Amino acid sequence: MSFRIIGTGSCVPAKSVSNDEIAQFVDTSDEWISQRTGIRSRYIAIEETTAGMSADAARKAMDEAKVSPEEIDLLIVATVSADRFYPSAACEVQAAIGAVNAMAFDVNAGCTGFLYIMQIADGFFRAGTAKKALLIGAETLSKMTDWNDRTTCVLFGDGAGAAVLEADDSRRICFSAGADGSRGLALECKNRPVNNPFVKNEYELDHTHMDGQAVFKFAVKTVPAAIEDALEKAGVTVDDIDLFLLHQANIRIIESVAKRLNAPIEKFPIIMQDYGNISAASVPVLIDDQMRKGMLKKDMKVVMAGFGAGLTWSAAVLDI
Repeated sequence: MSFRIIGTGSCVPAKSVSNDEIAQFVDTSDEWISQRTGIRSRYIAIEETTAGMSADAARKAMDEAKVSPEEIDLLIVATVSADRFYPSAACEVQAAIGAVNAMAFDVNAGCTGFLYIMQIADGFFRAGTAKKALLIGAETLSKMTDWNDRTTCVLFGDGAGAAVLEADDSRRICFSAGADGSRGLALECKNRPVNNPFVKNEYELDHTHMDGQAVFKFAVKTVPAAIEDALEKAGVTVDDIDLFLLHQANIRIIESVAKRLNAPIEKFPIIMQDYGNISAASVPVLIDDQMRKGMLKKDMKVVMAGFGAGLTWSAAVLDI
């Protein structure tokens, strides 16, 4: 038993911020950002929240799937930027949309999060404990960004993407996933330290820190290897794949992956120019974008891949 995607949806904040606007308060330029990253603008939350965008994306996905909230058995949100430590974003979404029969929880796997929760859902389907799952990748990274650090503030954006999955034993999916915690501090944001009647620690809320070179080197080596492993498990080749749906972090990373796989860059849809890096929301927003444009069609064979904080990675080969 595996699954098929029967509905998708996405939600981004109302405010889009261009590179030129960022250059008004940070020493940078549109040319510098776009040439190095491929990003031209990103959506930034003003009143929007992680749970709120998640719920909106979820409703759109359920509407497309023609599924009621009560039919959802499993609800997982992949995020590193939930509105609260607890309750989880998933439980907030469950309450907002009325998915009263769903088991609900969050997963923190950075930009790989949506691929991780797909594999978790696949396990539930194979075990026979769920028939319909609502998966969401959502981030409000702007609240964790140091807007004085030009090396990171130009990269990240906010948004949410959702997909409704239905158990289907006629479909096949193969995963390749892993983590390397020994390199995890290449991309981090510290939580508050221990502070209680027995120990006092002065602190300020931390922001995202990234060793860009380390993350780049990790991605261009690990992602192609994970994709090749997933292809081997599926018994197919690069030539059999219709589209490669990769985490939208940096255009140079995607170009490098395409080159290493000897795959035409035309098979790698790009939306980072409008969204920036939205971490766990990146892949589901890309999926929804391609669905709405009619680029993803029934019986297509696709690769999805994510990589990010942890350091984590995952690739999947699946039939649409």
